[in-house]
Amino acid sequence: MHGSSTADGRTSAGFGPRRSIFNGADLTGWRAVPRTPVPEYPGGPYHPEVDDAYRRRALTSSGRWQVVDGVLVGGQEPPGSGLGGYLVTEETFADFELAFEVRPDWPVDTGVLVRSTDLGSQGFQLLVDHRQSGGIGGFYGNGTGAFHALGFAMDARRDADGRPVGLVLDDPTTSVEPVTPAKQALLSYSASPEEFLRSWRWDDWNAFTVTCVGEFPVLTSWINGVKMCEVDTGSLAWPTYDREAVAALLGRSGHIALEVHHNDPGLGEGRWAPGAVVRFRNIAVREPVDAVRPPVSRA
Repeated sequence: MHGSSTADGRTSAGFGPRRSIFNGADLTGWRAVPRTPVPEYPGGPYHPEVDDAYRRRALTSSGRWQVVDGVLVGGQEPPGSGLGGYLVTEETFADFELAFEVRPDWPVDTGVLVRSTDLGSQGFQLLVDHRQSGGIGGFYGNGTGAFHALGFAMDARRDADGRPVGLVLDDPTTSVEPVTPAKQALLSYSASPEEFLRSWRWDDWNAFTVTCVGEFPVLTSWINGVKMCEVDTGSLAWPTYDREAVAALLGRSGHIALEVHHNDPGLGEGRWAPGAVVRFRNIAVREPVDAVRPPVSRA
């Protein structure tokens, strides 16, 4: 499954130039929505923690989304409440390449969904889960099978005073979400943990690229020019994943959604620290030439 890194595989023939979908001034072209609970897969059950009380509470917040000095900042609302949300594009996209830069605090559990429904909580998620046992650069099936397709997971490296100062490979003996051979086998490509660690910039901006191509999309991620993961959702085999049911739910095109996760009973503040935020900038897409649209105008 492992292979050599590449920095140029993300350029696809027939795609137009990049265009911004975040104007750096306000939230034009985006809308905030709650983390609406959904079944783990089409027609399936809800997660065991989802009851009526949880549903009511989840719908009271859409997260806190602000533009500060040209940077899109996402956090829980109210801060420290444990309540998350999504920021969803008004536009929908079929085949495309998405590029963005992200700078997450530690710990935050965030990510970017593609082919998302209007709810934001259903789609294919590129993981940016910058917390213990986070599989950054891998993929998760939000409401589309609850599969984790990832090659490795990370934890914080700490100094003598216990402060997080970098990333290290997650210890499988203390992992809160162990990486299993079954999860690794979902990927058609994975970089090695060493390649990831060499590429990741702690407490700094990291450049992500993800491509989404096909009716049952092939999803590929790069971080700082290094190819990280690839999964073919057309051939993905997972007990709760049905490609036809997922395609019927999502359609041929969907929204892009940025995530602020809630704090669940299992991880609590280890999933999102009180007052922590995630920052995004330079969010842009490339689409097939016949789908190119004008850029978002600055207000």
